[in-house]
Amino acid sequence: MIWTLVPQAQNTFISNTENRTFTNLNGKWNYVLDPYMTGGMGGRAIMDNYEPTDKTGRVEYGFTPDRTLYVPGGWNTQKPELAYFEAAIWYRKTFDKPDFDASKRYFVYIGAANQTATVTFNGKELGKHEGGYTPFSFEVTDLIKKQDNFLIIGVNNQRDASDIPAKVHDWYNHGGITRDVRLIEVPKNFINNYFLSLDRESLNKKTKTIKGKLELAGNSLPENAQILIPELQIEQNIAVKPKGATAFEVTVKNLKLWSPDSPKLYDIIIKAGDDEIRDQIGFRTVETKGKEILLNGEPIFLKGICLHDENPLRKDRGNSIEDAQLLLGWAQELGCNFIRLAHYPHQEKLVRLADKLGILLWEELPLYWGIQWENPEVLKKAKEQYTELIYRDYNRASSIVWSIANETAPIPSRNEFLSEMADHVRSLDPTRLISAAIKKDQELDGHPDSVYTYNDPLIEKLDILSINEYLGWYGGLPDQCRTKSFTSGFEKPIIISEFGGGALQGFHGDKLTRWSEEFQAYLYEESIAMFDKIDGMVGMTPWILVDFMSPLRQLPGVQDGWNRKGLISEKGVKKKAFYVLKDYYSKK
Repeated sequence: MIWTLVPQAQNTFISNTENRTFTNLNGKWNYVLDPYMTGGMGGRAIMDNYEPTDKTGRVEYGFTPDRTLYVPGGWNTQKPELAYFEAAIWYRKTFDKPDFDASKRYFVYIGAANQTATVTFNGKELGKHEGGYTPFSFEVTDLIKKQDNFLIIGVNNQRDASDIPAKVHDWYNHGGITRDVRLIEVPKNFINNYFLSLDRESLNKKTKTIKGKLELAGNSLPENAQILIPELQIEQNIAVKPKGATAFEVTVKNLKLWSPDSPKLYDIIIKAGDDEIRDQIGFRTVETKGKEILLNGEPIFLKGICLHDENPLRKDRGNSIEDAQLLLGWAQELGCNFIRLAHYPHQEKLVRLADKLGILLWEELPLYWGIQWENPEVLKKAKEQYTELIYRDYNRASSIVWSIANETAPIPSRNEFLSEMADHVRSLDPTRLISAAIKKDQELDGHPDSVYTYNDPLIEKLDILSINEYLGWYGGLPDQCRTKSFTSGFEKPIIISEFGGGALQGFHGDKLTRWSEEFQAYLYEESIAMFDKIDGMVGMTPWILVDFMSPLRQLPGVQDGWNRKGLISEKGVKKKAFYVLKDYYSKK
């Protein structure tokens, strides 16, 4: 691994916050609407928490105790008037820190804030962050007090043409601070991040090798660190480099590999000076060989489903372990060993739960419709956001695929952009597979309509060819699936990354009645039979597990603001197609 980029908002990245010493700043926050992102009529009045000092003072906003929003959570479903609010809201949290310790360092950590965030602490602007789904942090060591601290975060959920995602996307734009906010406490010199993975070259050896990198932060780093794996009786010293990441190796015997059938996690302890961090990590390898995907050297079929990071029962962005348990529980009931986390990074709690349950994951950025491929600033943003995601999830055994795009048309600027993204992601993490969800060629000579051809130049950069195909829903009827075949000319495994169609749960008709459960089930039967004949098809992730909120979908009485392609309704009721796919997976 060669770290080529520092995440955009941070001067330091605080890893593994689940097991750090922290003060939870979740709960009720005061808020002020700021439709034009002015920061208050004085320009910085809100950020500075300004209040009049005498009767002549003027303010035209106010943080008041009765105006509150919950954090974490999107603002859209907390207040009726904010349902489609797309602008800025300033959040304020006041708190005391009576146990403040001057020998420690303190960081404000935000799990995600959609879309752009401006962060101030005790009147000082700490910085800005762009990207609604990745974590960021700022140091507040020199600003924190024992009493009367105030953290103010301005969040704007508007999307610009130069943003990721761009102006239009097919999911609900949950604005606000959508994941945990924490005040993290660490020693003056601390473990900034760490990266552990099983060396593929040692997979078939009796004694295996774990490769690692360790990043420390501080002005007086210890000369040595230690890694401990008690179950394997490992206690190894690491000579610390004074600058940069320290690479090391650990040789182990009797290592039990992580897999969906046996999701073995080891307790890991890393010590450096006064700092100690604990984690649970599984060790596995993933690679491709010809048209196969190999997990721990053995071929695997990926029985998957797509998923949005949303709890439909409470109509909000997923942000709790209960949300993760609900969604992954449904996926397990379907028979899945694989989930495509669409179309952006999902909450860390879900990824960690997948580690424990043995569910493999595909993760991606919203490099999606309308991206400005020719804009170097957009490429920079994409690299920054992917770095933040990899920093967060590198040690998660469940995560096996990094996807760099969804449904993007091949043009020279896009090809160059995504080629550079593939190189960037691979330079950060060579242990996982790279893919992108692509579409069939629209204009080809010499191929009959019955043959779908894939020769996107991006495929050369990918480990897996992933196909989105909605025959029978967008174009034709389901029985047309019987006449189609697929070709790519690449010796690479194929995942069917999207297929499906909409159905209103509880609406019934014959199998040709659009929006009925019977039509959706028929479409799944025909689609599965078509895809099952593809040479090198090693998995599928149909679209999608659960109906999800989308303002684009407005057919009255059917959609009403919901994308109905889910196998489960927003009320948690399973549709007929759920059982079609479950039956296929049970026999695969």
